[in-house]
Amino acid sequence: MSKMKMADGATILRRNRPGTKAEDFCRWPDEAYEEMDSTLAVQQCIQQLIRKDPTNIDLILKMPETLDEGVWKYEHLRQFCMELNGLAIRLQEECRPETCNQMTATEQWIFLCAAHKTPKECAAIDYTRHTLDGAACLLNSNKYFPSRVSIKESSVAKLGSVCRRVYRIFSHAYYHHRTIFDEFEIETCLCKRFTQFVTKYNLMSKDNLIVPILGEATIGESEA
Repeated sequence: MSKMKMADGATILRRNRPGTKAEDFCRWPDEAYEEMDSTLAVQQCIQQLIRKDPTNIDLILKMPETLDEGVWKYEHLRQFCMELNGLAIRLQEECRPETCNQMTATEQWIFLCAAHKTPKECAAIDYTRHTLDGAACLLNSNKYFPSRVSIKESSVAKLGSVCRRVYRIFSHAYYHHRTIFDEFEIETCLCKRFTQFVTKYNLMSKDNLIVPILGEATIGESEA
């Protein structure tokens, strides 16, 4: 929760109160990042930009000059994982263990789930849940990410592996549940934003970006 004081002295409480209707969520004036006085300022800044226009990806990914790049990448990845839960919920409608008993993307990519002691095959929807749960555990770990304002390079280095694993949710949805993927992407531009993000910060090899969002896709094989 944060507060913003207006010129007339009135204070705006930036919080959705209990009982707020969905269409009224986050209906408060925008606030400049420099004026955000909170340890969650970076998250608030990113979410504000997304709410304003999810299609303006260049603006959403433009880092404030005073910000540490590691914190910027970390907060964006947290946001991606939160939004990916929305895609996971939609996939549950038709992505079932009986029909998608492996985490695949086309016939040539089979992904192994790293949530087990030894990476192994999982049904696609279980892989999705395990991956998002694992990402949440890591990104909320006090051991690796004890602060939201300063992050060690050794912890920032872990973000790439999280990106590779959560991207597979996009690729499975695109190649095996295209209608769900397209509907979600039209609303959120999430895969396009994620692809630009990992490309901009070199967090994934272009060979692994197999959803043709920014350019040509490459087909191959991969493990966890």
